[in-house]
Amino acid sequence: MKSKAAALTLQQTCLSPAQEKTQQKVIALAGNPNVGKSTIFNALTGMKQHTGNWPGKTVVNARGTCTFHDNTYTLVDIPGCYSLMAHSAEEEVARDFICFGEPDAVIVVCDATCLERNLNLVLQIMEAGRPVLLCVNLLDEARKKKIRLDLSLLSFRLRLPVAGTTARSSRGLDELLDELEQMLFSSPLSGRSSALPEASIPRVVYPEYIEEALSLLVPRLKRICSASGKKLPSARFIGARLLDANESLQASLKNYLGFDPAAIPEISGTLEEIRQMLEDRGISREQLHDDLASAFVRTAERVCKGVVFYPDEDCDKKDRKLDRIFTSRLTGFPIMLLGLLGIFWLTITGANYPSALLSRLLFGLEDRLALLFSLAGVPAVLTDVLLHGVYRVIAWVISVMLPPMAIFFPLFTLLEDFGYLPRVAFNLDRCFQSCSACGKQALTMCMGFGCNAAGVTGCRIIDSPRERLIAIITNNFVPCNGRFPTMLSIITLFLIGGAGGLTGSLLGACILVALIVLGVLMTFLVSRLLSATILKGVPSSFTLEMPPYRRPQILKVIVRSIVDRTLKVLGRAVISAAPAGLLIWVLANVPLSGQTTLLTALTGFLDPFARRLGMDGCILTGFLLGLPANEIVVPIIIMTYLARGSLLEVEGVQLMQLFTANGWTWITAVSTLLFSLMHWPCATTLLTIRKESGSLKWTLLSFLVPTVCGIILCFLFTTAARFLFPA
Repeated sequence: MKSKAAALTLQQTCLSPAQEKTQQKVIALAGNPNVGKSTIFNALTGMKQHTGNWPGKTVVNARGTCTFHDNTYTLVDIPGCYSLMAHSAEEEVARDFICFGEPDAVIVVCDATCLERNLNLVLQIMEAGRPVLLCVNLLDEARKKKIRLDLSLLSFRLRLPVAGTTARSSRGLDELLDELEQMLFSSPLSGRSSALPEASIPRVVYPEYIEEALSLLVPRLKRICSASGKKLPSARFIGARLLDANESLQASLKNYLGFDPAAIPEISGTLEEIRQMLEDRGISREQLHDDLASAFVRTAERVCKGVVFYPDEDCDKKDRKLDRIFTSRLTGFPIMLLGLLGIFWLTITGANYPSALLSRLLFGLEDRLALLFSLAGVPAVLTDVLLHGVYRVIAWVISVMLPPMAIFFPLFTLLEDFGYLPRVAFNLDRCFQSCSACGKQALTMCMGFGCNAAGVTGCRIIDSPRERLIAIITNNFVPCNGRFPTMLSIITLFLIGGAGGLTGSLLGACILVALIVLGVLMTFLVSRLLSATILKGVPSSFTLEMPPYRRPQILKVIVRSIVDRTLKVLGRAVISAAPAGLLIWVLANVPLSGQTTLLTALTGFLDPFARRLGMDGCILTGFLLGLPANEIVVPIIIMTYLARGSLLEVEGVQLMQLFTANGWTWITAVSTLLFSLMHWPCATTLLTIRKESGSLKWTLLSFLVPTVCGIILCFLFTTAARFLFPA
């Protein structure tokens, strides 16, 4: 971004708010999902981010620093949320940082095209007593839809500074920082100070019975809060949440402050008095909850009257036309399948040449490294272990994994930037609802195409713990980029036949899509079984923000997807591949007796069971040793067939001849494809599941469920094929 905010640095350590405040102002960046919050964060910090987990949470935070007019700010990109009435881990993190993290200010980013709905969060943060700077983003989208906004009137009504921005093109960001500077550093006499008296803050007016209850509760809370000596949210905010019996907030009060106001006799007695009063008036807890929430809606409507002007004509005409195509019962699913086909065809076609080039480059370095080790006096055994074991596996993983990911992730991110992925979740929501699961699982499935570990991490967006576990357990039914090489090799050799060129690549993509559809159907089936057995429950509803369709920023998308997704996933795969290379070398080179190695013994032991599944011991060994990285399954199979001590690269006709010489048939090929689609998650994914679920039990179940499904499916297919087509 070329602006006055040019001096940008990154805070490399994750300091506490109190520590950071001694150095610079701490600014929380809040907002609903899909409003451009992270775009603003990236623009202000130069896309330099330090990430980590919030204490006690699996939710990732991002921090960066921005310097403007010699004032330095620590920007904290808190998770997107719709409300401070937290219903998920992300919303809890956002609320707790705003309420207890003591930020110097909160920049709340809103969508200019649906300002009224976004103001609910703004009003809640204001009620909590935090200094707010309102950033109205996506002004370009509002102009396209002919929506006019009076930001000056909005600022006057809310009595807080307002800045309009178009973050995708970095417009208005200097004005945003200027408003922040004036708010934080102006004198109180100027009227721009963040320390506004409570009486001047526009108050959300609740129904009469709630205001009566608060009039009893708030004075008592004020005395207790002031006696604590800590900077708490406003007594009115805490009182409203206590009336709502918000257990999450009570837990946070106890966690961060060391006491629970509801447990104090004065407060608990008042709450009991209020509950009795409500019961006498016939007011249920559900009505109380609805009235508390609707007060913010009414206030937002009142504030926006005369501020937002919609055109007489249909401003969403273009988006609605596209939605009728992309979300229609008739065309929605075919377009999804065609889009998936197109992405995989481009990935398959485009990855062949760079993958071969990268393989020649990396494997060509092996001889030079061996010479270097020799000159350095490294023992031959250690050289063999490091080069033919560890290095060769890493080189194979990089050459096979990097090119398709570098194509797949940008294409996937372009769809996300265009606004199509939320429509995919909408289309699949009906399917997941029928399985007593959550429609958001569709988004985690899409993330799993790139990396199942990323898909598991994405399950954080699902609020219900039950539905989150279902999504985690079934995520592996979607094949990741690591399994594509194995599947494509088998498809090319045994199912395409002699078809080449455009016809061959399209046929291969169609077969791959068919396998993926099978994986999705298995996801539905297993989700239904889990919902009916160990994870019983009623499917929850969810709010899915449908962003407007936008022209993707191709260059930014490519850079972001390669840096944030491709390289991170590749890094995790390399870390897992290194010990796998060592283990494979030991198994292939350490003799048991005579010429028999540990690897030979293992394949012999597994062979009888594997043949019942339509495979053999070498294939099943390849899958077992490929646990750290799925990309090395085929090389391990080749190495085992050839009885070599290290991974080998065999392609095309030679590979076909090798497989057929070892008894492969079309039944073997299909069985291997099915098992590749449905078997245990890789080591990286298992570690991620352990971290996200916090339970060894669910991690073990996530290992067993796809594996058992794969075994059953392979057994049924092999039995039926041998019966129908006897040799």
